[in-house]
Amino acid sequence: MRTCEEPRPPNGQSPIALAAGQSEYGFAEKVVEGMFIVVNSITIKIHSKAFHASFELWQLQGYSVNPNWQQSDLRLTRITDPQRGEVLTFKELTWQTLRIEADATDNGDQDPVTTPLRLITNQGRIQISLKRRTKDCNVVASKLMFLLDDLLWVLTDSQLKAMMKYAESLSEAMEKSAQQRKSLAPESVQITPPAPSAQQSWSQPFGVSPNASSISQYFDKHDMKESSYHLLISRLDLHICDDSHARESGALKHGMLGGAIQLTFRRMAFDYYPFHRAGDACKHWVRYSDAMETRGQWAKKLVGDFQSKIEKL
Repeated sequence: MRTCEEPRPPNGQSPIALAAGQSEYGFAEKVVEGMFIVVNSITIKIHSKAFHASFELWQLQGYSVNPNWQQSDLRLTRITDPQRGEVLTFKELTWQTLRIEADATDNGDQDPVTTPLRLITNQGRIQISLKRRTKDCNVVASKLMFLLDDLLWVLTDSQLKAMMKYAESLSEAMEKSAQQRKSLAPESVQITPPAPSAQQSWSQPFGVSPNASSISQYFDKHDMKESSYHLLISRLDLHICDDSHARESGALKHGMLGGAIQLTFRRMAFDYYPFHRAGDACKHWVRYSDAMETRGQWAKKLVGDFQSKIEKL
């Protein structure tokens, strides 16, 4: 993979649907979604203007799950609402070992003495929820949860500086991509339901009445109101050490020794909602609490003040 100076245009319709000669969510999509994928090892190499990185995964598995993230009958792994013209699907990826390594490129502006950044983790998983339109299979919203167990990470100060430079080098491309996504984000408009087809008869889960109201309630229970990305680490032991071998002569000259700091985080979580508008409700957020209500009122007041200033101008 290679980072782009300018973001690419959207992919458009689903290639699976086009290859099957259909324009809406149908039998071909259901077959591909039902596949159970097992990969012994996979290596992904990423090249950027300032650095190159590699991701190595061992014993990767991908499969469909029900809304409770359990493997079950494939008909329970999707929720289709004909009235909305939308379908929810749920996937899970698991692996045994993940190795991440990043290093500065020769032609980049990085410090040539920076130490390559390395991270090795054990078991982990990614939970993916997708909401798509049935008429063209385009993704309306998505939810991605990156779950890790115990994580030990040893960093030198030079590696920490390199990591900050790598993030800085990607920030411009990420900002351009975010601006493109926001400009193409779907508005809250009424979606015309598609014409009923014979394929919808077996798309509903067992035990759910075909009554429209019950399907709508079941859909609302697991619906993603907006796209979001989440990282949850059960325990993180972070060790930051002085890179003494790079400053050995200077440390001896001043009679100083290298130092280290250890940080332990439990149940550390990051939640990112890229399309959330200022002042909108946050009750659908994963870790919503009553304290956010005060924040919501404060945000609405700031938005109101800003709008009044714009109207005056």
